[in-house]
Amino acid sequence: MWGLSQSGRAGAETVALELHAERAGAALACVYSNSAELDAAMIAARRAAGIYGPKRRRKQMLTTVAGIATGLAIIFLLVV
Repeated sequence: MWGLSQSGRAGAETVALELHAERAGAALACVYSNSAELDAAMIAARRAAGIYGPKRRRKQMLTTVAGIATGLAIIFLLVV
């Protein structure tokens, strides 16, 4: 009796293992060779989606250039 229940259980486990193997075989392989490539691709995708927000460097640089130009124009008008 004990042998019968063990063989039935083994058969069920075998079927379960076969199903898992089929699912694993159907899974797609990762196109990235390492985690650094995956991280770089994720960051690029997030930047393209606008998750990280606008780039503030350009705005800050334009404000600085405008301030310098205004200062030079005031100095030029005071000298002339």
